[in-house]
Amino acid sequence: MTMATSGTATVTLPSDTEILITREFAAPRHLVFKAWTTPDLFKRWCAGQRGQVTSIEVDLRPGGTWRYVMVANQGFEVAFHGEYQEVVPNERIVSTEVFEGVPDASALDTVTFTEVNGRTTVTVLVKHTLKAHRDAHVNSGMEGGLQEASSKPASKGLPRFNLATRQPAGAARSSGATGRAS
Repeated sequence: MTMATSGTATVTLPSDTEILITREFAAPRHLVFKAWTTPDLFKRWCAGQRGQVTSIEVDLRPGGTWRYVMVANQGFEVAFHGEYQEVVPNERIVSTEVFEGVPDASALDTVTFTEVNGRTTVTVLVKHTLKAHRDAHVNSGMEGGLQEASSKPASKGLPRFNLATRQPAGAARSSGATGRAS
C-alpha cells in the first residue's frame, strides 16, 4: 500500500508493522552516507521546515548509540535514540529507534544505500512490533516532515533528502557527536 507520492520520497506500508521509504539522490552513495552519519550535516536537513535539531550524539559502530533532539517551531521538544546493530560504511545501517515520547514503541530501522551510475537510492525499512505502533508513526506527520527534509536546498551542500525514519518534530541535546547527518 502506497501512502504518499506528493514529494520526492515514496512511502509504502509493506505489512501491518512496516514502513518502507525510498528516495533517490543525484549524488554518489559515499556522500549520501556521510550526510546521513555526520552530525553537523544531519542537523542541516533532518528537521525539514518543522524546527531545528539542537543536539545530536552518534557513536557509529555496532553496539554504539545515537540520540538527537529537535525543537519544533511550536516550541516543544522531541527526542529520538537508538543503538546500532550493524554498520557497513556506505552500504547499510541497522539500528533500533525509540521516540522518547512513546518509549515502548521501539522499531528496528534498516537503511541501505545503493548506487547506480552516480545516483544513490536510499531505502529505509522501519519494522515495528505492533500495527498500532506503526500506525501511530505514520499518523504522526512523519511523511510530511520527510518530504520537507527531502526538499532542503542542495545549495546547503547536501544531497536533497530526509532521514525518513525520524518523525517530524525533534528534540535537543549536545551537538558534539560523531556521526549522523545529511
